[in-house]
Amino acid sequence: MNIVTLDALSLAPGSRLLGIDLGEKTIGLALSDTLLTVATPMETLRRGKFTADAAKLETIIAGQGVGGIVLGLPLNMDGSAGPAAQAARAFGRNLAGRIALPVVFWDERLSTAAVTRTLLDADASRKRRGEVVDKMAAAYILQGALERLRAMRTR
Repeated sequence: MNIVTLDALSLAPGSRLLGIDLGEKTIGLALSDTLLTVATPMETLRRGKFTADAAKLETIIAGQGVGGIVLGLPLNMDGSAGPAAQAARAFGRNLAGRIALPVVFWDERLSTAAVTRTLLDADASRKRRGEVVDKMAAAYILQGALERLRAMRTR
C-alpha cells in the first residue's frame, strides 16, 4: 500500500498531483501543474460504486501524467476522525491498493466552507456554487499541500 506522509512523498520529475475532495455524492478533482506550484480545479464526478469510481480515476491519472494523489481528510474541528474521515481513509486505502502511486491524506477542515464563502463573495448563484464547489474544494486542498511541499523544500 502506498499511503505516505507529505514529507515522504516522492514524485517523478514532471509528474502532477491529483487533489481529491471526497463527498458522499460527488468527487471533486483538481490537478497541479508539473512544477507543483498551482492547483487548478478540474472536474466533479458523480459517485457510484468504488470500482466504477476507481476506474474513472485511473483513466484520469493515466491521461494527465499524475504521479501522486492528495486526498482530503475531513477531520472534526478538534482534530478527531469522525465517520467522514473514516470513509475517506477507507477510500484512500482501497485506491492505493489499485494504483501504483503514493496517496497522501491532507487535513481539509473548513475547505468547503472557505470555497463557499469565496463563491458567495463573488456573487455566484446557488446553482453555480453547486456545480463548482467540489472541484474548487479539491483545488483548495491540493493548493494547501503544494504550499506545504514548497515550504519543506526551501528549509
